[in-house]
Amino acid sequence: MSTAPLGRADGHEEGTEAEQAQYVAAVAARLAEFLNSKRGMLRRISPETLALLDSIGELVSGGKRLRALMCYWGWRGAGGSADAGGIVDAGAALELFQAAALIHDDIIDRSDIRRGAPSVHRRFSQLHQRHRWVLDAERFGHAAAILAGDLCLSFSEEVFAGIGEATAAGTHAREVFNVMRAEVMAGQYLDILEEVSGPSKPPAGAVERAQAIIRYKSAKYSTEHPLVLGGAMAGGSAGLLAGYAAFAMPLGEAFQLRDDILGVFGDPANTGKPAGDDLREGKRTVLVGYTLEKASPEQATFVDERLGIQDLTEDEIGRIRQIISGSGALASTEILIGSYSSAAFTALEALDIGGVPATSLRLLAEAAIGKS
Repeated sequence: MSTAPLGRADGHEEGTEAEQAQYVAAVAARLAEFLNSKRGMLRRISPETLALLDSIGELVSGGKRLRALMCYWGWRGAGGSADAGGIVDAGAALELFQAAALIHDDIIDRSDIRRGAPSVHRRFSQLHQRHRWVLDAERFGHAAAILAGDLCLSFSEEVFAGIGEATAAGTHAREVFNVMRAEVMAGQYLDILEEVSGPSKPPAGAVERAQAIIRYKSAKYSTEHPLVLGGAMAGGSAGLLAGYAAFAMPLGEAFQLRDDILGVFGDPANTGKPAGDDLREGKRTVLVGYTLEKASPEQATFVDERLGIQDLTEDEIGRIRQIISGSGALASTEILIGSYSSAAFTALEALDIGGVPATSLRLLAEAAIGKS
């Protein structure tokens, strides 16, 4: 692997940002290097298969690198060296896994936009249309994107396996990586199950069901597992890893709750997705759960009947927003975010790690739960 050593930083935020920027650059370089190494193999199969690789490359070239950074600072907090190559591979593996999850998630959610650009399945549909191929463009787009996501999952495993598992720390890191992948799939299933079965269930349990979904579909793999993974790779003690989980689990839940609010009220210029997209996708989030519990029966029925309607009008989205705000659902979700955030920062203060990792994790946490 050819990555430049990562320099250590002092206790100031400027040094923290410099070290973090070096790591992000090293992960980006590793991803580019790895994907480029696969180009010849796919070209030998057929130059036409390079479209799969290009779709993955475009997706992993962006994003905030939250999962990779959580992994890195978990590693550093457990005593890992700043210039070790294995932690760069771990970050790259997490980014590839995240990309695979996004590709499949956009298909499931029928979301045509990702980070302000066409999602992978939409790109393949457009490819079909440009070439005026036969049969159904949308079906081709979905099928090609599923294969791109599967290939991305395979790549993620390949990169992570290259780290090596000779030590006990490596074995535990492998366990964390395996559990993370299984939990995301289970959480994703719970999400689509709730979309179709939620209307037949009592509204009183909607919030609890939504919390279980975000815990396994998003929170654990966004923050907890990456942080614990990095700590495990560095040989962190059981106590330290438990402390990491106590910090990262509520942080991940607050992060997803904030994302759910942005999915309804966010500015498309910042979110990269159309306003109200989560409503059109039929997401039964905690925000929606609170709405169904707190709104009047008439209002709750209005919201319930319009979740998942693809051609939901702007006026209907506006009314749903008013119901969410007026019923107190938005305020309740903000209170829950505050509770999770408080628990996360309290747990962070209790962690016995160095100043630079602690500062970095605090900054990451503040950015994750911000309102922008």
